[in-house]
Amino acid sequence: MSTAAAPAASSLLRQAVTTTTTQAAGNRVHLKNLEQLFRNRGAVQSGSDGAGGAPVQPVVPVGRKTSQQAPLLRLPSFLARARGEVREEPPNVSPRRLERVLSPAASDGPSPRGNIAASWRQLHGEHDWRGLLDPLHPDLRREIVRYGEFVDAAYGAFLAQPDAAPGGRVRVPLHDGAYRVTAPLFATSSVGLPTWLAAAAPCAGQRTSLVGYVSVCDCPAEVRRMGRRDIVIALRGTCTVLEWAENVRAGLVPATDAASASASASPDEPTPKVECGFWNLYKTAGDGSPSLSEMVMSEVRRLLNKYEGEEVSITVTGHSLGAALAVLIADELAGRGAPAPVAVFSFGGPRVGDRAFAARVEARGARVLRMVNAHDVVPRFPPARYADVGRELRLDSRASPYLRPDADAACCHDLEAYIHLVDGFLGSHCPFRANAKRSILRLLENQGGNVKQLYISKAMDMRICLDGVDIPGSPRALGRVEVA
Repeated sequence: MSTAAAPAASSLLRQAVTTTTTQAAGNRVHLKNLEQLFRNRGAVQSGSDGAGGAPVQPVVPVGRKTSQQAPLLRLPSFLARARGEVREEPPNVSPRRLERVLSPAASDGPSPRGNIAASWRQLHGEHDWRGLLDPLHPDLRREIVRYGEFVDAAYGAFLAQPDAAPGGRVRVPLHDGAYRVTAPLFATSSVGLPTWLAAAAPCAGQRTSLVGYVSVCDCPAEVRRMGRRDIVIALRGTCTVLEWAENVRAGLVPATDAASASASASPDEPTPKVECGFWNLYKTAGDGSPSLSEMVMSEVRRLLNKYEGEEVSITVTGHSLGAALAVLIADELAGRGAPAPVAVFSFGGPRVGDRAFAARVEARGARVLRMVNAHDVVPRFPPARYADVGRELRLDSRASPYLRPDADAACCHDLEAYIHLVDGFLGSHCPFRANAKRSILRLLENQGGNVKQLYISKAMDMRICLDGVDIPGSPRALGRVEVA
């Protein structure tokens, strides 16, 4: 450990403690105002819109996600439990805050960011995020939320172009205008459907699918703010039938790559092993296209050569299946001696390999920060012979004042729910952050039935169309970036 890094880490810890104390003190109850809120709501529903006496237009009821949106972001239906009647306690929030968190403007653009040029290495995991997780440092929170939005863009790209193929044109709805997409990424399943079934359902039989992309920060002002040029590899979760088929192949296989083959490992050391399905998706080449591993290594090598001599970081981020692939990518990049620090920010990821693999990832220098919801079942699997990698930021969906305490398994694993929980997390013994910036409109889009009734009713009062099409600030309303 360098002596220069210690003061920076201490300063970050002092800032986090001060911020936690101030924000927790401001999280007061405003229950007296709720009665007035409901009265106002009733007047609006029964009369006019309060502006010019115009009749109130019909609203779209908020409920479960429709087929027009992103049903593939959910877990299979058999994991969603039957909902019973659960008493909802009044939330710890004022009417003014209700208006703000339901406003599309709350999600327009990133939260204000400070200059992190002096501390980016600590935020990127140089010391395994010691002293920065509990309480959660504000700068680290912004970084995690930002990387979550990169993953959201990977989902958006696939859902808009589920039949995209290598060599074609791909549109990626990036949330951060400081970054430029440089290459789309495709993963290929090692299994296929029977010929007759593939002919009947071509989409289900597609073996190679768009799984993510590589991007790089090319805004000089943002490079100066972050203290380096950041290369981001973002990966979505499971979205296709064949990817689900690979997910359930939980047998362990040797994780051998070019880096491990050239290393002189002791014969007494156990061979690192990883889940068979994840390894297949990472290493299988498609018809006329390279494997995901080859695509990533080639593009990162090209970017490192292009920006040789600059301060560069490599960040790999993913959700669910994408989180597992992110660990495999980071392991290989670090094993190949990438001349830049490699860090993983994962959301709701399953276990990837055994203890020997976890030890190899850490020994190679890749840093992994796993965001885990205590009520998400996915990070607990596979249960036997597998080990967790890196550090864990433990979240709790029941701590959110907006989500129902009996939120189902699909909600607990949803990417937007994860980003929402990170945005409101202060510490393990602290209430939800009172001044969280992120709008809950996307939660209503993705998991409407798991949001407390108060917010659903208020959204209807505000006549917000929650069908995933007309909401300002939704991924569909954002600009698209095309890559050849």
